[in-house]
Amino acid sequence: MRLDVYTKDGELAGRKLTVSKEVFGAEPNEHAVYLAVKAQQTNLRQGNAATKSRSMVSGGGKKPWKQKGRGSARAGTIRSPLWRGGGITHGPQPHDYLMKLPKKVKRLAKISVLSVKAKEENLKVLENFSVEEPKTKEVYKVLKSFNLIDQKTLILVPEYDARLLLASRNIKHLKVSIATDVSAHDLLDCQVLLVMEGAVKKLEGILKS
Repeated sequence: MRLDVYTKDGELAGRKLTVSKEVFGAEPNEHAVYLAVKAQQTNLRQGNAATKSRSMVSGGGKKPWKQKGRGSARAGTIRSPLWRGGGITHGPQPHDYLMKLPKKVKRLAKISVLSVKAKEENLKVLENFSVEEPKTKEVYKVLKSFNLIDQKTLILVPEYDARLLLASRNIKHLKVSIATDVSAHDLLDCQVLLVMEGAVKKLEGILKS
């Protein structure tokens, strides 16, 4: 499988890059993508919401009035869930929402999204590049050359590049991620995926079986 290579100016570099069909041309598995996205979002939940049951609310140790002869309903405590200021029945309690996925499912989810992006031509391979200075305008030029100013874009880089990250963080709709750290949710959440040549090799290294 071969993909066109582009320069950072948005022009064809005049050559193609051979990529693994196992990673960029596989049959997508929607359920694996669903599980990966669900796991990532679920694992962000703190799960610390809590309410007090009747046994946790302070006070209420004394029976508020005698059992009979008053003409009103029986009451044993002022902290009953029926009373204002009383405990909460079946309210939320601290809960661990951690959802663990097998590595194979995570891998399959990433492969599925990459394959769909490549098939829909929303994945473009870029020559490796960096910026001389951490200036927003440098990265803005790259996006403008691909007509991506108003589209959610993800740039995958082969390794940590402090200047490129600093130059990108103030641009709306743009995210820069290291290829080995990207998640299926990140890949799915962008409209266009720009992958540097070095990042392609990194992806193949971690996703090929």
